[in-house]
Amino acid sequence: MEAGTQIFFSYSLCCGTLVALGSYNQYNNNCYRDCWWLCLLNSSTSFVAGFAVFSVLGFMAQEQGVPIEEVAESGPGLAFIAYPQAVAMMPFPQLWAVCFFVMIILLGLDSQFVGIESVITSVMDLFPVVLRRAGRREIFLLIFCLTCFFGELIIVTEGGMYVFQLFDYYACNGACVLFLSVFESLAMGWIFGAEKMFDIVEDMTKSRPNYIFMLCWKYLTPLICLVSFIYSIVEYQPLTFNRWYVYPDWAYALGWLLALSSILLVPGWALSQMFVRKGSLKQRWHHLCSPDTNLPLTYKQQAEIQENTFTTEMEDLVRSNTN
Repeated sequence: MEAGTQIFFSYSLCCGTLVALGSYNQYNNNCYRDCWWLCLLNSSTSFVAGFAVFSVLGFMAQEQGVPIEEVAESGPGLAFIAYPQAVAMMPFPQLWAVCFFVMIILLGLDSQFVGIESVITSVMDLFPVVLRRAGRREIFLLIFCLTCFFGELIIVTEGGMYVFQLFDYYACNGACVLFLSVFESLAMGWIFGAEKMFDIVEDMTKSRPNYIFMLCWKYLTPLICLVSFIYSIVEYQPLTFNRWYVYPDWAYALGWLLALSSILLVPGWALSQMFVRKGSLKQRWHHLCSPDTNLPLTYKQQAEIQENTFTTEMEDLVRSNTN
């Protein structure tokens, strides 16, 4: 489960990041090739990082004479407590400490850049008339960043680590991401249509993807995500800090509200659209489970429509001249 959810966070799945950044590409950009390189580079980096992390944890476990799982918990304790202790035991500890924390800073900045960009791009697409004017994007970005800055000042207080763990365990945990991934894969594979996605990718890249992707989009991905989500709920354990501090009941209630804040958006939006649409219940359900007819057509479809229109006009012209 930990390895599976790490893949989601490593690729920034279900966060809108890849979709937002990909929306800036040209239509004929080879997205198929980009996805292959993204997966290869990301997984290779994680594989190499595993040697750096677990070799250090193994060294500390041997030095302390304890099992490796007792050296440190995953999360901030690993990055800011266990690893700095290990660095202090190495030759030239100042050099390795500088390298390590520069890496942490750059990693945080890069993650923050793309995370904010996904929010900004999504909001601008929702309100293009208001925000796509000179200077509006910059003003909105400034307000959003200042709001995040002042809202997260609580994290750097004396009790900030308790708050951080609460957010990290409930609002950003694997169960929320897995829940969203089930509906994302169902929406793309069944509602939008895997076959239609194949046609669009072929039109964009001039090559047809491997059919194993269609199998994944329609069956394997939603099934694996659903099973993983159910398993994560069944195996749920209340949050503890440093394996001994038990949070009060109101903190657990707050944590579940944080988790439900993203999970309930999917059924909440669907129910709201069911109420605002017109027609019978069956008609509204059918409309919501059909792809949007206002989506831009692909180049191939546009060419076919233009060709058919031209052919029809020529036939009408010939008939009129004949008559």
